[in-house]
Amino acid sequence: MLLVTSIIASVLTIIFVKLSFEVIGLRRKNKVGLGSGGHEDLERAIRAQGNFAEYVPLGILLIACLELNGAPWWLISIAGITLIIGRLIHAVGINVPPPDFSKRVLGMMLTFGTLITLAVLNLGLALYKLAA
Repeated sequence: MLLVTSIIASVLTIIFVKLSFEVIGLRRKNKVGLGSGGHEDLERAIRAQGNFAEYVPLGILLIACLELNGAPWWLISIAGITLIIGRLIHAVGINVPPPDFSKRVLGMMLTFGTLITLAVLNLGLALYKLAA
């Protein structure tokens, strides 16, 4: 069972839906059907949502693999919480005017650090189990 992954994926989905609603709201407000129409606030919202959508699926997949490979729940939880925090900080940094690059950088550092750590942990667990 992927209990911890289910919780993490659910929280990340709620965040994604919120980011999507922000894009939809700004599209309606600015009467833009496609693209940003030159509206900076809409462009920021589109990129916050898009960036989230680009990185989160790999994170969820690696978290699920870690759980399936038998890692302890607390390790999976730490990875998931770190990914959630990283994605939230990045979204705030890109979405709030003027863009806060320090938050964007911190969010990406947490995201990349989590993804790299998850990849290494999964490789280590898989190789350990193959050798056993």
